[in-house]
Amino acid sequence: MTAPETEEPQLDYRFTLANERTFLAWMRTALGLLAGGVAVHELVRPFRHHGVRTAVGMACIVLAVIIAVGAYGRWRKVQAVMEAGGVLPRTVMVPILAFGIAVIAALASIGLLLS
Repeated sequence: MTAPETEEPQLDYRFTLANERTFLAWMRTALGLLAGGVAVHELVRPFRHHGVRTAVGMACIVLAVIIAVGAYGRWRKVQAVMEAGGVLPRTVMVPILAFGIAVIAALASIGLLLS
């Protein structure tokens, strides 16, 4: 009598590639935020209050780091769930990004109003 073979669940490669494309889209967003943060700090003329330009630039860079790290974690989690045949988890990335961009916009608005 032979032992039953353990089979890996059959995963459609299109889902894996879609997961990778989603990861890359999040990484493009993070790179855009990083570039924006550096550009604000280096290229935008100083606001009347020195700290505002630094706050806007740092907010962009911090959000870029959060999005990049979150994108990697999300990619791994989704891949593992797909391989196990489970239900895809909800993401917290969208609310984080929306809130972060709102904070950056508010800081930039304050800087413009004060200059």
